[in-house]
Order: sequence, then C-alpha cells, then structure tokens
Amino acid sequence: MCGCSTHQSQADQTASHHPDALTLRVEDMTCGHCAGTITKAIETKLPGTQVQADPATKLVSVRGASDVAAIKEIVAAAGYTPSDAPAHA
Repeated sequence: MCGCSTHQSQADQTASHHPDALTLRVEDMTCGHCAGTITKAIETKLPGTQVQADPATKLVSVRGASDVAAIKEIVAAAGYTPSDAPAHA
C-alpha cells in the first residue's frame, strides 16, 4: 500500500470504465499516487494496454489485454491487492 501523504487530496481522478475493458477492484488503491503506480506497472509489463485507475471507486480498467490472471499478478507485484470487480462495475 502507498505510504504517501496525498491519499484524499487526489481522489478526483475519475475514470470512465469501458464495457470491453477488464475491470478489477483494488481496495488498497487509496490515492492518485497508488493509481499511477498501478497504471505504470500494467502499461510497462503489457505494452499497448490502456489503463484507467480510479482511487475514488477503487476500480482499475484495462483495455487491450485479455488475461485477468496476468493483470492481477502485475497489480500484486506492485504491492496492491486485486480482486474481481462486481458485475455492475
């Protein structure tokens, strides 16, 4: 989890979640710094993907990838705890 002091101040980064994107919930993504870390990790490991991470909703959407297990592994390696998003996300 993030140790920065900007947890609540950067919660205004809202993401629009596309229906063709893989969406994960990351409860311990608490701020914009966390979202940036997750985004960078996924986009670095899976070039060509587009990531939208929203700390306000705790959702991470990834377009351009189809392997949920690989994305969860990348998020976990970055220090966060991914889970499946609810069906209505």
